[in-house]
Amino acid sequence: MLGHIEPAELQCTVAVERLNPAGQAIKRQLIRKATVTLGRNEFQEIVLRVHDGKAPQNFMLRDFQLFTRFAKDGKCTVKFIPENTQVLVSDCPPDRLKMFLKTLSIKHQASQGINPVSDRDKLRAGLPRAFETLSPLQLKDVQKANELRSKVNASVQPKDPSERSVNKVLGERKQVKRPRPDCDTSPVKVLHPNKKPVLVLPVAQKLSKEQTAVLNAVLSGKNVFFTGSAGTGKSFLLKRIIGSLPPKSTYATASTGVAACHIGGTTLHSFAGVGSGSAPLEQCIELAQRPGVLQHWTSCKHLVIDEISMVDAEFFDKLEAVARSIRRSTEPFGGIQLIVCGDFLQLPPVSKGKDKANFCFRSRSWRKCIHMNMELTEVRRQTDKAFISLLQAVRVGRVTEEVTAQLLRSANHSIERDGILATRLCTHKDDVELTNENKLKQLPGVMRVFEAVDSDPMLFRTIDAQSPVSRLLQLKVGAQVMLTKNLDVQRGLVNGARGVVVDFQPGNQGLPRVRFLCGAVEVIKRERWMFKASGGLYMSRQQLPLKLAWAISIHKSQGMTLDCVEISLARVFESGQAYVALSRARSLEGLRVMDFDPRVVQANKDVLLFYKRLRKERLLMQSSMNDFVGQSNKENSRW
Repeated sequence: MLGHIEPAELQCTVAVERLNPAGQAIKRQLIRKATVTLGRNEFQEIVLRVHDGKAPQNFMLRDFQLFTRFAKDGKCTVKFIPENTQVLVSDCPPDRLKMFLKTLSIKHQASQGINPVSDRDKLRAGLPRAFETLSPLQLKDVQKANELRSKVNASVQPKDPSERSVNKVLGERKQVKRPRPDCDTSPVKVLHPNKKPVLVLPVAQKLSKEQTAVLNAVLSGKNVFFTGSAGTGKSFLLKRIIGSLPPKSTYATASTGVAACHIGGTTLHSFAGVGSGSAPLEQCIELAQRPGVLQHWTSCKHLVIDEISMVDAEFFDKLEAVARSIRRSTEPFGGIQLIVCGDFLQLPPVSKGKDKANFCFRSRSWRKCIHMNMELTEVRRQTDKAFISLLQAVRVGRVTEEVTAQLLRSANHSIERDGILATRLCTHKDDVELTNENKLKQLPGVMRVFEAVDSDPMLFRTIDAQSPVSRLLQLKVGAQVMLTKNLDVQRGLVNGARGVVVDFQPGNQGLPRVRFLCGAVEVIKRERWMFKASGGLYMSRQQLPLKLAWAISIHKSQGMTLDCVEISLARVFESGQAYVALSRARSLEGLRVMDFDPRVVQANKDVLLFYKRLRKERLLMQSSMNDFVGQSNKENSRW
């Protein structure tokens, strides 16, 4: 069980290395279950303590370097320069590590104004040894650190050795050769005094009570399925869950490549390594035992599956049997903790051939694998209560006369503004490509082509399957575009933000300048996306975070919030498709529904029955808990 950990404490794997003058490790101690704590000693100096459960090791945080390039993977290194020793942290929950590093940096900077106590004075003081864990960051720490940084910036050449150590910690880019490829500690600037003159108190976006309950259930080791309507923050919560688990044993997957990219993971098929899963079970087990794939199954302790609605029952059962066989365990799913997320009232599994695919909850192994079913009910994407209730009605296939009237009226909505047109959501991929190609051709002016830079050009098809941006992007002035990455949430430059290309920058790169609906005008530069491939390899793509937006498919729109959207529901062919399309809109005012027919709104009857049973179970559980609490209070009152 992963309990509550303070911001100044980590539970992770640690290697303590003593180095020779050439920077090579001459002695190495590996502690697989270590506690790393930031604290103060009896002289109020900041100390990093590494505890293996027997004897603690203390390291003075005075003259040191911080290497954080792989902090997102739960790794970092602290090199203590006078001692020529380094502490390598790995397999740490990334969110915990991020807060720990922020606490270390700010507390260290805030303490720079205090004159260090000399070794002689320490001996003369004769104080008993002490260690007190650092308190969480406060506003006064940030203010003090900012004051000291401005003083450091003001002086051209620092004279005091303690000031030089600040610069060493905060910005020096000195290449350190590493003897072990598995512990890459290339240095990066943690906080550069010139580039970031003002520090702010780190504030994580708060989870709702429902989201907190899901996170706590996961951290207590339960196999959890959590669901909720569109816009209830399922993906946001999933990222927080992944950030709270140890990276080495946590595998983030999704049923589609785009959904996997959103959570920084891989597809479920890629993780499983059994191809389409249509082969007989014995053959699937053989495929899963191949080098690279086998390591996934044996090292996995926590398996995250997003967009579970598109995983069919037969494939889920097959994976469950493969897990038990490979891991030689009789426990459900071979003892792997499952964190499963999605909305069965959205897109269903893709049917292969004549047989209609069954939803995952109808698999033989679902009930024995999932310990808790939890539902998020607080909608965060839309704020208009009338629009939320309209979407909830459509979600369950209940189209009243009022809902029909509202959607028919939306056909007259004028939602174009500042040259930015509505994005048309299409049911079929072919319609999307044809619409975007034709609209781009009709524009006057010179076509600009932007080609992606892939880490391995030979694997561009594999990258295409997971990437939210294409390998080739063609643009003209007047092209309707959409952002595919959060660039600046405060200014509204978020994934799904709509804009129009106003011109191109002079020079070789000729980057596009885009005017967005939120009012921002921005020169769009290349961004990098990282993808996990089979065998634990990483691939990347650098490309402009834009896609043509006269039209996009309903499948590709999952997880997006769109400012102005036009929908034609005439060709809806699956239950849940109409709901997915409508729920992309931020507001009813920004939505235009063409040729609406109430008959296209369908909700799968099996899914409705499943959710009804799920809610009934939850109410029974709440009722029994209330009875238990009431009974306990009566017992206590007798005493």
